[in-house]
Amino acid sequence: MFDKRALCDWNTAIRVLKAGHDVLAVPLPLSDKTLPMQKNADPTAIAVVLKRALELHQAGHAAEALDLLHTVVKRYPNAAQAHLILGQLQAASGAAETAVQSYDRALSLQPDYPEAHYSRGNALQELKRHADAVASYDAVLKRVPNRPEVLANRGNALHDLKRYEAALSSYDQALALMPDVAMLHNNRGNTLRDLKRYAEALASLDKALALEPGYADALINRGNVLQDLGRYEEALAAFDNVLARQPEHLAALNNRGNVLHDLKRYEAAIASYDWALRVNPAYAEALNNRGIALLRLRRPDEALASFDRALALDPEYAEAFNNTGNALRDLRRFEGALASFDRALVIEPDYPEALYNQGHVLNEMKQHEAAAAAFARLLKIAPDSDYALGDMLCAQLSCCDWTAYAHTVERIAAAVREGRKADDPFPFLAISESAADQLMCARSYAADKYPAPSTPLWTGKRYRHDRIRVAYLSADYREHALSYLMAGLFERHDRARFETIGISFRPQHGSAMALRIKSAFECFIDVSARSDREVAQLLHDLEVDIAVDLMGFTVDCRTGILAHRAAPIQVNYLGYPGTMGAEYIDYILADRHVIRPEHHAYYTEKVVVLPDTYQANDSRRSIAHGAPTRAECGLPPEGFVFCCFNNNYKIAPPIFDIWMRLLRQIEGSVLWIVDDNPTAVRNLRLAAEQRGVVPQRLVFAPRIKLEDHLARQRLADLFLDTLPYNAHTTASDALWAGLPVLTCMGQTFAGRVAASLLHAVGLPELITGTLEEYEVLALKLARDPELLANIKSKLARHRTTHALFDTDRFRRHIEAAYIGMWERYQRGEPPQSFTVEPIANP
Repeated sequence: MFDKRALCDWNTAIRVLKAGHDVLAVPLPLSDKTLPMQKNADPTAIAVVLKRALELHQAGHAAEALDLLHTVVKRYPNAAQAHLILGQLQAASGAAETAVQSYDRALSLQPDYPEAHYSRGNALQELKRHADAVASYDAVLKRVPNRPEVLANRGNALHDLKRYEAALSSYDQALALMPDVAMLHNNRGNTLRDLKRYAEALASLDKALALEPGYADALINRGNVLQDLGRYEEALAAFDNVLARQPEHLAALNNRGNVLHDLKRYEAAIASYDWALRVNPAYAEALNNRGIALLRLRRPDEALASFDRALALDPEYAEAFNNTGNALRDLRRFEGALASFDRALVIEPDYPEALYNQGHVLNEMKQHEAAAAAFARLLKIAPDSDYALGDMLCAQLSCCDWTAYAHTVERIAAAVREGRKADDPFPFLAISESAADQLMCARSYAADKYPAPSTPLWTGKRYRHDRIRVAYLSADYREHALSYLMAGLFERHDRARFETIGISFRPQHGSAMALRIKSAFECFIDVSARSDREVAQLLHDLEVDIAVDLMGFTVDCRTGILAHRAAPIQVNYLGYPGTMGAEYIDYILADRHVIRPEHHAYYTEKVVVLPDTYQANDSRRSIAHGAPTRAECGLPPEGFVFCCFNNNYKIAPPIFDIWMRLLRQIEGSVLWIVDDNPTAVRNLRLAAEQRGVVPQRLVFAPRIKLEDHLARQRLADLFLDTLPYNAHTTASDALWAGLPVLTCMGQTFAGRVAASLLHAVGLPELITGTLEEYEVLALKLARDPELLANIKSKLARHRTTHALFDTDRFRRHIEAAYIGMWERYQRGEPPQSFTVEPIANP
């Protein structure tokens, strides 16, 4: 808490009056008739009257004091001293703007009047005209260099201008002259905190408290620094120390709530904010912080009401507008969220958090170009903003803007290797070809966003159930790629050996897939309105043996649930193809293709190797009867159709270069790709033209229902995979529809999935090891209709005979994996990597 009291203002006024005069007491009341009437009054006589005005003001007779002074300046307009004292009483009465006018009048009469410059600076500081205040203080110091109160208040103004180094210098100069003023040590400590020099800040605050042990502001600031250092319990004690003396101290109650928030004790934090609001219902900051805690408890409607109350009190509260946007985003009211972020940025144009949140909402609205611009602006004003560089590139890739692509990728990778927060782990998969770098990225992110609490819920108890209790956690139990893959497995689990529980992070809305998924579980629980801690407690109370996280670090993930150690066995599976870098995730399900043995060291999880492929598939996926015509899909009547239905962000320039060379070499061919957003369409067509390809040879496929999408794929000749992030569900879709997939095997899990699927369907000949081989084989297949026809025929035979689409075979293997994990846990052994042996069909 910053102590903004101006030092010595009243003493200054008294000193002005006493300068050169021995002012005698004047008995009350002083009537208008006692004023000296002569034109050139004795300065001593005027000083006596001014002294009486000060006494009247100090005695609580402010109106009388001001009336008296107005009479003085009216009768003696050239008395600079009178204008100064009038200004000081006006300032003390809350009329800072009027006070500045009085000081200006005094200075017009006596330009070298240090006391007038000083008091003017204090009034300007009160009006938040900080730069003007610094100029006034400098005018004093030019004439009287060693005035400690001026240096102190100058430091305050510089601090408000965020010129922290200059503020610190000013405080140090003041302390050299006046070393035993607790307020100065307090404000110096606060400034050191802003400079992130926390150890020095603590030392300065300790000095303030040594001088004044009960100094509430210093105690609160000390708590803030301890909070910055992650010493939350000590910070809490500092705020409680203040409250023991002053139970209704608003700042202590508010900051105590902030520490409880950081401790993830959100209910207790809200109680602290509510206590502050009982003391002062108009405390906008507490209302804002209360709303943030409600958001953490996944109560966005209540949070929104709290932010609205804060904004009713302070319509220019930029932070409350920013948080309103976050609440509306959680409610998926994206247009309203964007308007709130925009409003925050009107009030505070260089507001990093609002720009960051604006960029993410624009991405969710598929306005990727605008999102990239928001992140670029953020990087301009705050170059070291966490994750902003990666977010900018992710937005650019989503609209296929490859400006400075290679340079930006290298910058992000270098920052990740240095341990900086440069990218979220999920988008990093699309640009990284290093499992080691992906581990560093995930570790940093997990530690930052989802640290493990000091007291885990599960502490070693071994549950004894008739069946192994497996809970699957996801936000995607709907018409979503994950459900398309997993629905069959959920339905086929061996109920004699396993009890399955579905934990849904989103409310169900009645789609056919949502209903199918819900009915597949013995128990299905919507936890969308519960906090991470509450969900973890639920899993603990249900005595879940194995919690399978199907999200990883994808959109709407709830990794915080597992951070609480909700279950004795916690598994990373399917949704996120990489390590989560968190010690509380015990296993990752993989196969020998996606994670090579020599790469196990790049996973914090123990690797469980499944026999065929790690990817579940649903053999009940339906394909619409009859394919549409080429004309209906916008395809030419003849010519080879290359396609790639991967998301746009997976398309990297080196892959696109190959695709364009193929189009140039195969006359009449086209490339059929996903129409995800208009900017991507525009940029891809421009990129094609720049590479010598007529833009119309790119055909864009709108998103449609899965069964219709599967049917239209029969019009394509060859699916071209991407790198470093392969086709995953899209590869399974193509193979299920009978469309061959050509892939290049990368160096990471995300870049080796298509190879895993092709092995499982018996088509290893479509796996290449380099991009050169990939291009050569694509050209060969396009030029050799018989070779391609043989591969399609082979795929048609293998589709029903090989492991990829044998849901029950996969079910037996994943259950064997769960049993292996469970048996180790029952024996009290730590998690260990192991391989599941193939189980023959019964």
